[in-house]
Amino acid sequence: MTVSTAPDARGDLFDPACPTRQILDRLSGKWSSMVIKILAEEPAGEVRFADLRRRVPGMSAKMAAQTLKELERDGVVLRRVEALTPPRVHYSLTPLGVSLDAALAHLREWAELHAHAVDRARTAYDRSHDNGGTNP
Repeated sequence: MTVSTAPDARGDLFDPACPTRQILDRLSGKWSSMVIKILAEEPAGEVRFADLRRRVPGMSAKMAAQTLKELERDGVVLRRVEALTPPRVHYSLTPLGVSLDAALAHLREWAELHAHAVDRARTAYDRSHDNGGTNP
């Protein structure tokens, strides 16, 4: 696949090497959308690493660091280090990250509005496909 470097060029979503696909893969990960939401809603504009971890139950320090590093690499998150002992690390959204949060807000709204319908569909599916507990 050849991806143009022109700012308005679009790639091929079905090509694993496509930048669009890579971005969507990252954003559909378990933690990215939650981290972006927390950073977007922070009144102070920044969140310290430890505070971010506390606000995302179940996210390990390793996953938090990895997610933040990937989002920073993508230009979505800004990392600021205070040279103290121990160092204090703060994260905030870049303008690109703020625009991403606006897009993710639509997806969050859809999920909240349709969570019950999806749950009902799953229950109905599980009942109609019950193989004595051997469902894949």
